[in-house]
Amino acid sequence: MAIASSTFSGFRPEAIDFLADLAANNDREWFNPRKADYERLLKQPLEAMVAALAERLAARDIPLQADPKRSIFRIYRDTRFSKDKSPYKTHLGASFPWLERSPDGSMVVADGSAHANGGYFNFQPGEMYVGGGMWMAEKPRLDAFRRAIVEEPDRVRAALEEPGFKAAFGSVTAHEHLKRVPAGLPADHPMADLFRYKDVVFGRRLSDAEVLSPSLPDTLADAFAAGMPVFEFLATIRA
Repeated sequence: MAIASSTFSGFRPEAIDFLADLAANNDREWFNPRKADYERLLKQPLEAMVAALAERLAARDIPLQADPKRSIFRIYRDTRFSKDKSPYKTHLGASFPWLERSPDGSMVVADGSAHANGGYFNFQPGEMYVGGGMWMAEKPRLDAFRRAIVEEPDRVRAALEEPGFKAAFGSVTAHEHLKRVPAGLPADHPMADLFRYKDVVFGRRLSDAEVLSPSLPDTLADAFAAGMPVFEFLATIRA
């Protein structure tokens, strides 16, 4: 299948309306007659946006992979193990994994895990945002993050509190927290709250005007540039 060109002219306002309508009519009877609208309003523009973003990232030496074939999540939900059998997601998302240089000099995805370091874009009515981090990290990587806090607190603080990052995103956060500091870690540590994080993420809301603008690839590239101190730090966290 051909991938849309990197000429991105912006999403149309009707794209937001489509997802709002889908949320109210999440069934195949509603979606199937409108699949062409979904592709025209959402799928094809998102492919073009990701292709344009790839050019911006390359020009600015930001090692995140933006690939129209790989970055974009399918709109179809996996309902096999869910009580909610709604067939479609009511948002679009794209992920941009961190790249590192391989022994042969090429740039490759640093970690094949879906929970590794990288950037993210979410397109959803009322929930437009850009961010990144280490989503729902696996235990060995979380353990390595916690060790870094204990052994190299100044390095951790320098990354998480870098002024440009803080101005763009504020503080890192987590989707979920443990109720208490894990056993064996110092509960009185100045950054003890980070021990309770189940992942390490950051983000900021985007206005509809930002998302609908043809300048969206530049907006995302600016955000990921601001996130570089944390991306670079997380890239050093190895299980």
